[in-house]
Amino acid sequence: MFEHVPAYPGDPILSLNEDFQLDPRANKVNLSIGIYFDADGKLPMMDAVRKAEAALLEMRAPRPYLPMAGLADYRDAAQALIFGAGSEVRKANRVATLQTVGGSGALKVGADFLKRYFPASQVWISDPSWENHRVVFEGAGHTVNTYPYYDEQTGGLRFDEMLAAIDRLPAKSVVLLHACCHNPTGVDLSLAQWAALAPVLQRRELIAFVDMAYQGFGAGLTEDAACVGLLAEAGVALIVASSFSKNFSLYGERCGTLSVVCVSADEAGRVQGQLMSVIRANYSNPPTHGAKLVAGVLRDPTLQRQWEAELSVMRERILSMRHAMHAGLAGRVDEVLRARYLAQHGMFTYTGLTERQVETLRNDHGVYLLRSGRMCVAGLNEHNVSYVVSAIAEVAGA
Repeated sequence: MFEHVPAYPGDPILSLNEDFQLDPRANKVNLSIGIYFDADGKLPMMDAVRKAEAALLEMRAPRPYLPMAGLADYRDAAQALIFGAGSEVRKANRVATLQTVGGSGALKVGADFLKRYFPASQVWISDPSWENHRVVFEGAGHTVNTYPYYDEQTGGLRFDEMLAAIDRLPAKSVVLLHACCHNPTGVDLSLAQWAALAPVLQRRELIAFVDMAYQGFGAGLTEDAACVGLLAEAGVALIVASSFSKNFSLYGERCGTLSVVCVSADEAGRVQGQLMSVIRANYSNPPTHGAKLVAGVLRDPTLQRQWEAELSVMRERILSMRHAMHAGLAGRVDEVLRARYLAQHGMFTYTGLTERQVETLRNDHGVYLLRSGRMCVAGLNEHNVSYVVSAIAEVAGA
C-alpha cells in the first residue's frame, strides 16, 4: 500500500546534528544547531525556572486539559512581554494571543489561518531565511517567494532593495520578518529602518508576520521587541509568532505564542475564535507544564528580575564569543569576513565560508557549521574558541 512513499531526505540542520553525535573525535565542536550552551558547553537550566518548577511541584495539583487557547496567565504574561505591559493595543484588548506548541507551532497555526481567510495571498520571506519558514508555509498550501535581504559581499543588509521589493507587492501579501537576531544571517534592521518599512507595509495593505524566536538575545528584551510595538502603532496588519525555547532554555517544553493585532476588541475576539478552531484541527490544546513555568516566572516580580539577569548573562556571553572570534582572526582572514562577528547579532553569524570550506572544517577539524556557512555562536566557549579560530584561519586564511 505504501510502496510509492519516498524516503524523507531529512532536515539539513537536524541531520547534521545526528552526524555530529556519531563523530568519535574528542575535539569536535557543534556550531550547527540553534541552541544556547553555557560556558561549559552544557544546556543550562535557569535558576528562576528551577524555582518556579519547585513551587509548581509542591502544589501536586491535577493536570486537566488546557483550553484550546492555552493557559490564560501564560498568554497574558507573554503578551505583555511582546507588546509592553502598558501598550495601547493591550489596553484596548485588540490583540488575540494564543499559546502554541513552540514557535514552529505558532507559525503553523498562523499559516493555516491565513490560508483559510486569505487564500489568494502569497508569502514572502527574506533571502535567505530559516529553512523551516518555507517548509511550514508551503505545507499549509501557500506559494512562498523571497525578497532581497542579505548582501553576500559585505555581510550586511540590502535594505534599499528590500524596501523597493516590498513596495511592489500586491495588497494582502504576507511578509515574513525576523524581529531580531535574524536566522540564519545575524543581520537585523535598525529601528530607523523599521520606521521606514512600517509605512510601506501599511500603505500597500500588506500583512506583516513577525517571527520573534530570540527575544532578549539581541540588544535586550525591550529593545528586541521594539519593532513589534512600532508596527502595531503604525496600524500595520500584524501577526507575531514568539518562542520561549531559547530565552527560558525550555526547548523540549514547546512554549510559544501566536498574536494577531486587530482594529477592535470585537475583531480580536472573532480572530481568536477562528485561531482556536485551527488549533482544534491540529492538536486540540497545548501542553501545561512549560506554560506554567513561564507564567510562574513572569508573574513573580522577584523571579522575573532573576530571569532577566540570567538572560543578560547569556546574551553577554555570546557577545564575548563574538569578540573572541574577531580578535583571534585578526590578520589571519580577510577583514570583510572578520568584521561579521561584531556587525551581526544574536546566536547566528553568516561566516562567509564557502560550502567547500565548511566541508573541510567538518572533515579535517570536526567543526560543524551549516553548509551555508551559518555558525551558532552560542556553541562557542573559552575551551573551544581558540581551536575554532585556528581551524577557520587554516581553511579561509588570507
